[in-house]
Amino acid sequence: MSDIVLQQLEDGLLTITMNRPERRNALNPEMTKALVDAATRAVEDTAVRAVLLKGAGGTFCVGGDVKSMAEGRAPTMFEAKVSTLRERMEVSRILHLMPKPVVAQVDGAAAGAGLSMALACDLRVASESAKITTAFAKVGLSGDYGGTYFLTQLLGSARARELYLTSPVLTASEALALGMVTKVVPDSEVEAAARELAMSLAQGPTVTLGYIKRNINNAETSSLEACFDGEAIHHSRCSETADHKEAAKAFVEKRKPVFQGK
Repeated sequence: MSDIVLQQLEDGLLTITMNRPERRNALNPEMTKALVDAATRAVEDTAVRAVLLKGAGGTFCVGGDVKSMAEGRAPTMFEAKVSTLRERMEVSRILHLMPKPVVAQVDGAAAGAGLSMALACDLRVASESAKITTAFAKVGLSGDYGGTYFLTQLLGSARARELYLTSPVLTASEALALGMVTKVVPDSEVEAAARELAMSLAQGPTVTLGYIKRNINNAETSSLEACFDGEAIHHSRCSETADHKEAAKAFVEKRKPVFQGK
């Protein structure tokens, strides 16, 4: 396991930490591969019930390593370039689709592909001083890691066009007002707040939370009838889980349910 991306599993919560603090967690090939591997592990490991994605050193991720890009590399065939980028972008797809809730701890900066990955997560906790920007237009790129999809789904195409074409640097409070982040907390509290939220999800009814994600993901592209069908199927499956039975019993007994993720 590479130390460029750290993984820690505790009480059902897998914390994935991008670990290039000296480069403000800018993405390079080694990191992107390690992120895909970590996200894949989160999907496949039944001990993982929720994910917290964060960056080391007080910064989430500033996107691609522009310094490395500027230095230039050996010429690459266009088809190979497309294929390689598509493989690296898988981390966003996996985070978005995995049947487990994912929280991003956004502090310092979330820019470019870093912002795209944060948007791929289900919830985002930002520190008051965080800076958030699409950034791509400023470095002559059109966007990657699903950012145009996630931002359009989240805010609508008009706002997505504005944020991509003009690349403003948003404060955390501005991002909150737009609906880009879930909550904003003081810088000194962001780590604890993000962990508390993620851990509460890790201790929740895991199967049910996965079906909730699937219902909402379906709603992004499916017809009303298809969404109704999916809800009926998923609701029925949830009704057979041990967690639902525990929740019903706890409701009758007027106590807090203890979920096992089953």
